[in-house]
Formats: sequence, C-alpha cells, structure tokens
Amino acid sequence: MTLSLAARRSALSRFADGHELDVLVVGGGVVGCGAALDAVTRGLSTGLIEARDYASGTSSRSSKLIHGGLRYLEMLDFGLVHEALQERRLLLTTIAPHLVRPVPFMYPLQKPAWERFYVGSGIALYDGLAFGVKSSGEVPRHKHLSKKAALGLMPSLRPDALTGAIQYHDAQVDDARFTLELARTAAAHGAHVANRVAMTGFLRADASDPQSSVIGVTARDQMTGEEFTIRARRVICATGVWTGEVQSMLGEDIAPLKVRASKGIHLVVPRDRIDSQTGVILRTEKSVLFIIPWDEHWIIGTTDTDWTLDLAHPAATSADIDYLLSTVNRVLVTPLSRDDIDGVYAGLRPLISGDESDATTKLSREHVVAAPVAGVVLVAGGKYTTYRVMAKDAVDLALGISAKKDRKDRDKDRDRDVERAAGPPSSTTDTVPLSGAVGWEWLSERYQMLARASGLPEDAVEYLLSRYGTLTRELLALIDARPELGEPLPGGEEHLKVEVVYAAASEGALFLTDILARRTRISIEARDRGFEAAPHAAALVAPILGWDDAEVARQIDIYNRRVEAEMSSQTMPDDASAQSERAKAPDAAI
Repeated sequence: MTLSLAARRSALSRFADGHELDVLVVGGGVVGCGAALDAVTRGLSTGLIEARDYASGTSSRSSKLIHGGLRYLEMLDFGLVHEALQERRLLLTTIAPHLVRPVPFMYPLQKPAWERFYVGSGIALYDGLAFGVKSSGEVPRHKHLSKKAALGLMPSLRPDALTGAIQYHDAQVDDARFTLELARTAAAHGAHVANRVAMTGFLRADASDPQSSVIGVTARDQMTGEEFTIRARRVICATGVWTGEVQSMLGEDIAPLKVRASKGIHLVVPRDRIDSQTGVILRTEKSVLFIIPWDEHWIIGTTDTDWTLDLAHPAATSADIDYLLSTVNRVLVTPLSRDDIDGVYAGLRPLISGDESDATTKLSREHVVAAPVAGVVLVAGGKYTTYRVMAKDAVDLALGISAKKDRKDRDKDRDRDVERAAGPPSSTTDTVPLSGAVGWEWLSERYQMLARASGLPEDAVEYLLSRYGTLTRELLALIDARPELGEPLPGGEEHLKVEVVYAAASEGALFLTDILARRTRISIEARDRGFEAAPHAAALVAPILGWDDAEVARQIDIYNRRVEAEMSSQTMPDDASAQSERAKAPDAAI
C-alpha cells in the first residue's frame, strides 16, 4: 500500500462521504500513527488526519534513540525503564528490525572508585531489566573499561576527562522514517490516512449542547481549503504539544491534561570531527548530554528548557548552540566550533505538567490518557520508545477497556487475551511488523545479489536496505525503469535520486520541505542545509505531484526561505528573538 496522491484522494473521499468510522485519530506523529495501526489491526474501520506532514512535529526532532531511559533509574522509576526496554526488544526483533539497530555508548567515569560502583550498579540493573524481558540476543551486555581501553575506543576524549569508563548499548532509529512507516503500515491494513488535513472542531450529538457526546470532527483540506465533516464513533487525539488547543475546542471547562512544551535542540556534525568508535553519555549540571553516532555524522544533544512560543516552529538560539558546544568541548581534545556544524534542529517534548514551578527536566515522561467527553480520548506525554504502549492505552480507553492498569497487569494481558464474542478486540501490535520488515534479515544478507541485478554499487544497496528494508525492491524497480534514478542526488549527501521520486510517489510527500526535511535527512545533514539539492529534487517530483514551472519555483522558494529563517534564528540570543526570525519564513501549506 502506498501513500500516493490517489490514496490521499481516496481517503478524503471516504472521510467526506458521510459513512461513520469506528475510530478517527487526529495527529500524525508517532503516537497517532501508532494508534491508527493499533485500531485498524483490531478490525476497526479507522481514519487518521494530520494537519501538516507525518512526523512534522516532535516525532522528527528527537534524539533518535530507542532506549530504556538509563537516567530514570536514578528516579527509581523501574517500571518505566522495564516497559521501555520491553518495547526496545520488540522494535529490534519484530516490529522494525530494518529501522532500529543497536548503538554503543560509553559513560566516562571521573570520580573516585565509588563512582564506578554506583554507575556500574545502575548500568548492571539496566542490563538486568533488559535481560528480564529476554532481549539478550539484541544488544551486548555492558562492560567495564580501563582509562587506556576507553581512550582506545575514543581517542578524541581528553585524558583528564576520565579515570575509566563503562560501555553499554541502546538502540537508535530514523524517527521521521519510522513514523512514516507506521502510517504506511496502517494504510496497508486498511486505515484511511491523509496528511495536510486539519481538524477545525468537534461534531456533537446535540449541536446545542456543548456537553453532549462527540460523534466526529469538522476538518479542512489544507491543500484546497475545502471544509467537510468526518463522522466517527470515537475520536482519539494524539496531538502532543497541541493538546491544549484540542482541549479548548472541547470547551473552556474541559482540560483534564496539562501539557508543557520543553525545547530540546541538537547539533549535527561530520563524523570525522570526533574520533570515536562509540557514542558517549555525559552528565551535566542540568541533565545528560549525548554524543550519538549517526551514519556519517554525530548528533550532539540535548537541551531542556521551557518553550511558550509558536508550537509549530520551535527555534534554536545562539545560547542553545553555545551551551551544547561548551558542554561537549569540556571533554574533547580538539574543541568543536560553529564551523564544524552541518545542521541544527529543535523539537518540543510534550511533558505532563505538574506545578508551574517544576523544572521540565524533573517532570515525568510517563504518559496519560483521558476521556473528558463521551466519544473523545486524549493521549499525551510519554516518550518515543513507548509510543506503542501509549497507542494501545488510547485505543483501549476508546473501546472502554481500562487503561489504568499496572504494567504487570498489562503484561499479563498479552498471555491471557482471548477474544470474547461480545467484547472489544485486543491489541495485536506487539506482533505486527512494519512495512519493509518481513524478510529483511534474509534480504539484507544477500545485498550483493541485489547489487548485481540492479547494477548499483553494493554500498548503495546496503544503504537502501537500511532505510527501506524489503521495500528496497520497489526503489530498485524504479531504477530499472529509469537508470538515472540510481545516481546520487546533487547536494544530497548519500541520498539517491530514486529516494526523492519514491517519497512523492509512495510516501505521501506533498511539498519539497516534506522530502528534504523528513523523507530524507538532507536539511540537517548537508553542509548547505539543502540549498543545492532543492532544485534537483523539485524537478524530479514535479511530474508526480503535478507542479508546473511556477509551482516548482514556489516550492524551492518556500524551502530556501525556511532554511534561511532557521539559520538566522540560530544567531539570536533568546527564544523571543529567535522565534521572530523563524516566523519570517512561509509555511509549506497553501
């Protein structure tokens, strides 16, 4: 199943034809797409709408880690860590082995022997919780390193920055691509999904009674401006930091969830700027900082500060960048400078808020589901790794299954779920692989065969397999029909021309920004942020998306002005001035 223009038109037609869906999901981030997949695989007629693009918010701007949350052990939140490690195992083995892979980290020790005991005990517990969910086959166990061994793994580390180290493993993922594959897998199972469709309000059973049950939503096609209604027995809102806006649509007195936006920024630097065979986790005064291996780059992050401005376009400031550089440079032999930065991105974490005085770093990453009005479920909080549990809990609550169970009780459900004749269907997403996952391991071991058949270099085929899994065959078919698509995209780093064409034809990309910022990683990895790639990419997709010369020029202008605004905002000293600069760029939507 593709997310083509024709598929989008079909979904819109289904939404507007007056037929009632069992479940409508609002929000195309990882939780919303996960909820759509959960609902449709229970046999429910399901729809999903996203106001902008899939993963255009938080779900494309994370640290790109699938992890148990090592630092949550210090908060004694063993249940949250165990749950996340269980999800890590499922992602590595069943759900998305083609997209999620182990990544090594080193924790430098800087204090006397007691620190090795304290940190080592925590990481041993972390491994123990992981092995407790039978994940021993996916990630290696931790090991203690001497100072010499640690510096051997990371020569760029200053010798005076450590007395030894401990190495452990977590996992990482291309967050935007993973979210997209969730949406595509939901569509393959029969869900009707459409991006660039905004919810504008709720439909009530009694239009004159603001407390009456919700029976659907009003919506607007952002591409045409057409307004229509979508009828649904249950509406699940997985809107992250926009949860407050959704609650305001329900009524002034209905606000069971209080979500705070916490801004986190990341730097992307070339791999050759840091000589290391492992990632690094550093303790800071406020939280922790990661140096994360990312193909031919490193990702350095993150910050954690309150954000009260435009939710759609959080902006990194000069102070944010300086903070990350100064923090990481404390442990590097050769300091990094702004000239070493290829990309910067900022995202917002939707944190369940406590008292207004609480620091965002101390707020729980646990999620909450609520049903404030009959027919509506809200889900917020949590973290990327546990998206599936959040989605399951949201659909459970929508169906009247209690989501207020202990984790132990939820785990037992998996063993005792027996379909009751008159009861609601149970979640099966712990056994549902994403598109591209089935047969990936077998195919990835035979990449030479694909390379010979396609005429592509072996490393190019390996690269495609790591991003598309078994769907790589579809891209190779495009190259077979048009051999020039096997060439690198000018200015596109390691991306091939075929990826751009595939994004528009099969992955729901409607704008140039969708392609350069989410279907590929050009906007954060290319030294020029994609200026050179933009016209080449636009020309490739114009015939697919029906763009004439004027529209091609408009799309390039929108993208270039977005990049210019982001780069300008990164020179500003504070959030307000950075946001003012970022707001000068037009949005992609018509």
